[in-house]
Amino acid sequence: MAKQGGIIPLKGTIGNITFYKTKAGNLAREKGGVDGNRIANDPAFVRTRENGAEFGRAGKAGKLLRTAFRPLLMNVSDSYVTGRLTRMMVKVIQADATNARGQRNVIDGEAELLKGFEFNSNARLGSTIFAPYTAVIDRAAGTATVNIPVFDALNMVSAPAAATHCKIRVGAAAIDFEAETFVNGYADSSDIALEAAPPLAMSQQVTLTAGSTHPIFLVLGVEFFQLINGALYSLRNGAFNALSMVEVSGLPVTP
Repeated sequence: MAKQGGIIPLKGTIGNITFYKTKAGNLAREKGGVDGNRIANDPAFVRTRENGAEFGRAGKAGKLLRTAFRPLLMNVSDSYVTGRLTRMMVKVIQADATNARGQRNVIDGEAELLKGFEFNSNARLGSTIFAPYTAVIDRAAGTATVNIPVFDALNMVSAPAAATHCKIRVGAAAIDFEAETFVNGYADSSDIALEAAPPLAMSQQVTLTAGSTHPIFLVLGVEFFQLINGALYSLRNGAFNALSMVEVSGLPVTP
């Protein structure tokens, strides 16, 4: 590895030398790496191939889950959520005690490990909403419910200074990771003013397919708004909006 000099820093590859920028400055190094054909066929790289297969599977599973909750994620700002979710999916796959290494998957893994996953690491649910709640998935009935018995918006929400209102958001999805399909649904509260008012009791339910045989995921979040000239505008940078996986039901128990 060498440090670049000169007035104009280079980026890219010239011959066998690759030029790139890091926090340490503009660097250069000789192009290297193992030939792709060798990785794909050499017995010495069997572990590499196994790890690669499972990492790829984790990436696809994470993308499918994000797609299932995309309407809720559009206003949640976290540029690292893809990588963080992929790492969690790798752990789910590695918990598969049924299949051989390299063939492990989400279905036979432990999807419940995703419970508590924060889609916005900058605004965690537990640091944004302080109201007690229960999250219940009824697989037989095909429902996913969040109950908040007492919600005091003024004292139980950590809101950004510009926010005047908030909305509690609930979403659920039954995901078939093998077929790469899902059934999902959402339930939003009314717009709630962030001011002194009698506490609310809320119950938000999402209806999915009754008796689903796929993993079911339930998320809870809050989105903030600002009232301007009688109209509510979402704080679209999403920095303060929280969304968390509050309950997960893996595969149903086989009789």
